[in-house]
Amino acid sequence: MSTASLRRDHDLIEKVIKAMESTIQLLNDGKQIPESILLPVIDFSKNFTDVCHHTKEEKSLFPALEQAGMPSNMGPIAMMLIDHQRSREIGTAMEESAKEYLSSGDSKKLISDMQQYVEHVTEHLWKENNRLFMMAEARLQYVSKKVDDELNKIEKTQLSDLGKSREHYEKLAENLSNDVSEQGN
Repeated sequence: MSTASLRRDHDLIEKVIKAMESTIQLLNDGKQIPESILLPVIDFSKNFTDVCHHTKEEKSLFPALEQAGMPSNMGPIAMMLIDHQRSREIGTAMEESAKEYLSSGDSKKLISDMQQYVEHVTEHLWKENNRLFMMAEARLQYVSKKVDDELNKIEKTQLSDLGKSREHYEKLAENLSNDVSEQGN
């Protein structure tokens, strides 16, 4: 299945989104969130979600769909590219507001940026899982092995360039879930 690798990414991203939702709630409740939670959230959002996952889609899935007749200048691919750019913008704002929060303790902008990121990425994942990936599986069934191999190669390269691995981000997501729940106690 040509989207299996991307769906695995989505599961991991959703795990971090859940930790972010809990973090937002803790901040709203006036709890202090340490750097050890905020910095991994930023790392994951910038490096795993954007650098790794979005690159896999932009350099493999979208070109394969284009070759299968789906235009990239309109329709689902164009919408996903716009969403990816918006994710980057919100992620950059969230990184800045996290730094601000860590230095000033003022959480208002961080809460707003994190909430915006959570809502945007949640909606984006839904569109991909329930629309784009279904189209991809139908259109790419004859080249799914090739697309799978490409996706895995891109992931390995992107993460290697960052000096990280998929296992690193899987552990990061797991640790975030645990660390955030400990903050609530």
